[in-house]
Amino acid sequence: MKKVLIPALIFLLLMQSCSKEAWLSGNLKISNPKDWNPTIYLVQPEKFSDAAQSFVGQVLDSAAVAEDGSFAFSESLAMEDATLLLLVVQRKGERYASRLINENPATDNYFPLVYESGTPLRIDADIAHMQSSLSIVEPSPVNETMLKLRDLRMEAFKYHFGTENSLNETDEGLLEREKNLKAYQEKLIDFADATEHLVPALMALRWASPEGNYERIAERIHAQSKKWNEVYPNHPWVSELKTIADKKKLPVLLGDTLPDLLLPLQTGETLSILELGKGKELVLLDIWASWCAPCRVENRNILVPLWEQYHDEGFQIVAYGLESSRTAWQNAIERDGAHRWLHASHLEGDQNPVMDTLRLRTIPANFLMDKEGKVLAKNLHGQDLVDFVGKYLGKK
Repeated sequence: MKKVLIPALIFLLLMQSCSKEAWLSGNLKISNPKDWNPTIYLVQPEKFSDAAQSFVGQVLDSAAVAEDGSFAFSESLAMEDATLLLLVVQRKGERYASRLINENPATDNYFPLVYESGTPLRIDADIAHMQSSLSIVEPSPVNETMLKLRDLRMEAFKYHFGTENSLNETDEGLLEREKNLKAYQEKLIDFADATEHLVPALMALRWASPEGNYERIAERIHAQSKKWNEVYPNHPWVSELKTIADKKKLPVLLGDTLPDLLLPLQTGETLSILELGKGKELVLLDIWASWCAPCRVENRNILVPLWEQYHDEGFQIVAYGLESSRTAWQNAIERDGAHRWLHASHLEGDQNPVMDTLRLRTIPANFLMDKEGKVLAKNLHGQDLVDFVGKYLGKK
């Protein structure tokens, strides 16, 4: 009797194992098998800052892709909460399964999915266009939101970086490309602001800057931190976002008062920013450098005409230079015609008290302030700066 039961028991266990339903399955189209590793990887970013970041995610599992393109993940995951997971593919020869490509959403090699315990997922994608082509059969609301985020990102990327203007390598083009980048980031953050789903919102914030540089969108990232902390105060990723978006770590925000910096002037005097703007209706603190090509273009083409037109109407420019050579600094001032306005520098290069106090890493940068030092606008360049100054002083 025992000899009959044991084989039968083994058979039943094998049958149960073989019939175990895959929680994630699908089909990958592989047009060029010589180019691609026929494996799909499941990668978990363990922190907010790991999402969309290469090499740092934990590889949880992998599945072989059959000749017909099918694959399946059967091993259940020990997760109860909705969790961000990345489906990643790699070209042959790539050593690291967790390498993520963030060059162009049309060809990036991964897709962010939200794992929900007890909810099976089935996907289809072209391996060479993993992010842009992936579809989900009957997606849950949160994964449908992730698909909408992907579509918005693709559209915004194409609009802001797929034009001739975005490829302009001239000095003027550098500022235009920065403007395009900010507009692209704003669209992603608009999405995060509009959705009620936490994980897609956080993914949108990471896609806004995979490098984690939120300097140019400081107000938006701070607002997102406040929003999600009110809803999910105990979520570890929200806590991490709160730390990143702490006002003490971000550049001075719109509506705040600029610290009353003491500035060593070109003349040899040391005066505070409020003293330099005393009696003026609008003060522009311009952070520049003689070696910064876009800054030099801005001096000649924008600031000189603005000064000539509006100085007598209460417009003041205070330029702080990231300089180490007094000679190079003074030569640039004269050549650009920038001698018209006030100049200051500690002559300590880019590691100086002003950049530290204002918590800046990138130039050109600027702050437009009223007579009390309240920040009215930031990082306006070109025609945007001209329009703001004209509109503001035109109301006086």
